[in-house]
Amino acid sequence: MTKVKARSWGKGWAPAAPLLLVVAVAFGIPAVMLAVGAFTEKGAPGEPSSFGFANVTASLREPYLGTLMSSVELSAVVAVAGALTGTFLAHAVLTSKSSALREAVLSVSGVLANFGGVPLAFIWIATLGNSGVITTGLGLGSGLLYNFWGLALVYLYFSIPLMVLVIAPALEGLRPQWREAALNNGATTWQFWRLVGIPVLAPALLGGVVLLFGGAFAAYATAAAMVGASVPLVTLQIADALTGNVLVGFENVALALSLDMIVIALLVMAVYLPLQRRSSRWLR
Repeated sequence: MTKVKARSWGKGWAPAAPLLLVVAVAFGIPAVMLAVGAFTEKGAPGEPSSFGFANVTASLREPYLGTLMSSVELSAVVAVAGALTGTFLAHAVLTSKSSALREAVLSVSGVLANFGGVPLAFIWIATLGNSGVITTGLGLGSGLLYNFWGLALVYLYFSIPLMVLVIAPALEGLRPQWREAALNNGATTWQFWRLVGIPVLAPALLGGVVLLFGGAFAAYATAAAMVGASVPLVTLQIADALTGNVLVGFENVALALSLDMIVIALLVMAVYLPLQRRSSRWLR
């Protein structure tokens, strides 16, 4: 029996071997090198490097801690606002009688959810920048876009469509019989959503919030092209330290900051995966 189980286990994992090899090379080796660099302290000229926690400790102090907290705050704002807006939009589209509207919104959301980086920054600069079309056309003041809230608005451009894609299957999983049973028993629409709909959707909603948080937390190119150093973000701080721009000789501190980001990402995934499993169990 043991041999049969071992043989079936080996056959089950054999097709996944190439993927596991790619993951190990593309993610495992860089992660190990990052961790080694984060805990390596450079010695004085002519002296060898040593193992220590100085880089990690420095990454959790100012000015690095401020950029880390700013990234967390920005990601939290984008995650909550994107989740609420995306959920209401998805519900409005799915409950509409137009199948063409539904397919169009879901298709566009699939495109916009993957649209980011420098092109996204250019679109918003051309629209709401100091010399943007809307800014000059309506006579708005300058600097509307190059701050914390401007960057949050730009991040919502891809976060809301992503939430639509994430929450749409969960909304479709709400069985009409549940609502009919609630209404037949005298419940109002608000009572149905408060006692049935929202509790059932809660794992998917929270999972979407976590997913949007991770996307905004790791974003770099859009912020680098649009706000530069005007909004302190940990991704921009890491880039400055690695390239020697402003900060020279702080490459290992940048690796420690990257390690901090990985820890936060792992904590986020530790919340997301159980919620995803619970949601799929409820909405089967």
